[in-house]
Amino acid sequence: MLLGVIADDFTGATDIAGFLVENGMRTIQLNGVPTTDIEIEADAVVISLKSRSCPVDEAISSSLAALAWLKQRGCQQYYFKYCSTFDSTEKGNIGPVTDALLDALDEKFTIICPALPINGRTVFNGHLFVLGELLSDSGMKNHPVTPMKDSSLVRLMDKQSAGKTGLVHYQSIEQGPEKVIESFSALEKNGKRYAVVDAFNASHLDILGKAVSHLKLITGGSGLAAGIAKNWSEHLSDQSSAKKAGHPAAEKTIILSGSCSVMTNQQVANYITQAPHCALDIKACLENDNYLEQVFNWVIAHLDAPLAPIIYATASTDTLKEIQSLYGAEASSQCVEQFFSQLAFQLKEYGVKNFIIAGGETSGVVTQSLAVDAFHIGPQIAPGVPWVKSVTGNLSLALKSGNFGDQHFFTTAQEFYND
Repeated sequence: MLLGVIADDFTGATDIAGFLVENGMRTIQLNGVPTTDIEIEADAVVISLKSRSCPVDEAISSSLAALAWLKQRGCQQYYFKYCSTFDSTEKGNIGPVTDALLDALDEKFTIICPALPINGRTVFNGHLFVLGELLSDSGMKNHPVTPMKDSSLVRLMDKQSAGKTGLVHYQSIEQGPEKVIESFSALEKNGKRYAVVDAFNASHLDILGKAVSHLKLITGGSGLAAGIAKNWSEHLSDQSSAKKAGHPAAEKTIILSGSCSVMTNQQVANYITQAPHCALDIKACLENDNYLEQVFNWVIAHLDAPLAPIIYATASTDTLKEIQSLYGAEASSQCVEQFFSQLAFQLKEYGVKNFIIAGGETSGVVTQSLAVDAFHIGPQIAPGVPWVKSVTGNLSLALKSGNFGDQHFFTTAQEFYND
């Protein structure tokens, strides 16, 4: 095993796994840390956790368990993968988990690189931008769990971590890998434990990929995956059979959308003009014992439509605030997750094979309810969103982070069945 990735949510795991496969690494994604001994033949293993917004102690514990599992299998380099919008409050979890991983590996230094320019996530002078807007001015400022009020990655890391943070400016990066490595050394000598790195185009990421080849632990979004894969190129074999193993078949499909991101709102609005759709009723979820059966029966009645039916809890910021004020933010979120989990399980038992899921939390609970432990990584629907297929069984999933993909994502995903 050349590379071991510890991802803080399910969609983030498929995000980086897709980029690794596209750049030549045989990659298997695991749903959590395996509790039984399994044999894996892969260049990279991605372990998906649910540690993005859980209590800090839980995030650290699960991340260290994943690291221990990877170390036992002789992994040579490690990657802590978090969201390209750095979803994390001042209390964590990115900083504390990074510290714990560094300590466990007996390492003193790593980088902070959430940049993913192909999806509009860029870092300039240490500030994170989303589609040209400062993170703190973007839709992420209203995130219901991790509202991002600051766009300075240096400040964010200093507030939530044990060490100090420095910055490697784009001017240094554009001078090449050797200059970047010099910058890392200078920061470390000055007592910095983390280096935020500028990156606002693919060239920057290629240079950074080469510059981090010596680091035992790397942290960031999925943007660096291509550069890291290239570092291992001489050890890699043909990927065609691996991609084929992850390809979805033309089977019964359901779309479940729990994300309230700006892009998912657009995707849902576009899709419901073409396909059977049902908006999730939070009040009915909480108060109507028969609501799950009613929605299940509605889905069954529409499974043979030309386009898959969609159930969505997606809502505008104002609607979301109204729901949360009535029922409480935590109760509303748990209600949606539990509903989608139970619905997905019943649909799998009925014979649904393909699940298209929008939202990291929703993807996590649905994947758990489907009892899928390991995935083959298939073709990318959009940058950072591949189809994945269960290693045992015949379930295919498309797990989409909230703001990924364009407005036609849900229809585009279904066009892969006949490739």
